[in-house]
Amino acid sequence: MDMWGKRGDMVVHDMEPFNAEPPPGALLDRITPVDTFYGRNHGPIPRIDTASWRLRVDGLVDRPLELSLDDLRDRFPRQSVVATLQCAGNRRADLMRFRDIPGQQPWGPGATSTARWSGVSLAQVLTEAGLRGEAAHIAFTGADLSQEARPPQPFGASVPVGKATSEEVLLAWAMNDQALPTAHGAPLRVVVPGWIGARSVKWLQRITAQARPSDNWFQAGYSVLPPEADPHTAAPGDGITLGPIALHCAILRPEHGARLPAGPTRVTGFAFAGEDRTVARVEVSGDGGTTWVRADLDVPESPWTWQHWRADLTLPAGGTELVARAWDSTAAVQPESAATVWNPKGYANTSWARLRVACHRP
Repeated sequence: MDMWGKRGDMVVHDMEPFNAEPPPGALLDRITPVDTFYGRNHGPIPRIDTASWRLRVDGLVDRPLELSLDDLRDRFPRQSVVATLQCAGNRRADLMRFRDIPGQQPWGPGATSTARWSGVSLAQVLTEAGLRGEAAHIAFTGADLSQEARPPQPFGASVPVGKATSEEVLLAWAMNDQALPTAHGAPLRVVVPGWIGARSVKWLQRITAQARPSDNWFQAGYSVLPPEADPHTAAPGDGITLGPIALHCAILRPEHGARLPAGPTRVTGFAFAGEDRTVARVEVSGDGGTTWVRADLDVPESPWTWQHWRADLTLPAGGTELVARAWDSTAAVQPESAATVWNPKGYANTSWARLRVACHRP
């Protein structure tokens, strides 16, 4: 953990590439400390010499650019946004309890974190480059080479021009008012608020304006496939390519399997609606969904962040199931069962949050 500046109790799924999440109870702060922020990678973390690094902006632009970090700082106004990033595989472990997903990391609810990101507006950089009218997608290429891709290639992704030119999308060199750490994409990364973390490409080297989505393996790879599909043979068009984050809810405390005294118990968690939606309501049950209590819900730090919630329940002695569900500002509600959203890669688990605890008489 010391190598990447992470706390010692991170739940490590892989050391190389580094994939780790904090324990659920560590995510109760509105802004996640850098040492607690989850890490999701598909290749070794590159170490880049900032002095020689350059960002290339090309494709369907009138004036291709090559920019150093000093160029970005000097030529464009600094901007900041507080935004939650979430791995598309967050809460995959809950799907695995319903049916196994071989070859995938069993992420709990900790592959979600929130930071204050600072840098420059992507839209302003694209304007400087003279973005052409026929450009429909903006593609990003990082420096991290992944052997998972077929063939091996640097990690990449794209977002539609409409999102890329929104004021909240940044090219970030700072995180929580500190220099961006190597483990989170230094010297520069993209931050695409409200979209799955895989579109916020780290160790950014190239931005390309183009007519079609990125052909990078990971652009189509982050897709929800039909339950019967084989992820090893699926074609790019076989799934639903992921972009905006779907409505999501998680219980942070108590943790799964906890032993508690029977009686009054505070249950806490977070909910996140993704894109520019907000969470409108959270309900919590201490009896597997038979009865419900409405939770107190925090106002979001920004339009692009999670919302923490809390509810007080009275739990009986014995084993019981805690359940939480959320509605967003469009009145969408989470589906009840993991069985309805299971997919061969374990992405986008939007089902009710569930965990079991054992209560003893005090």
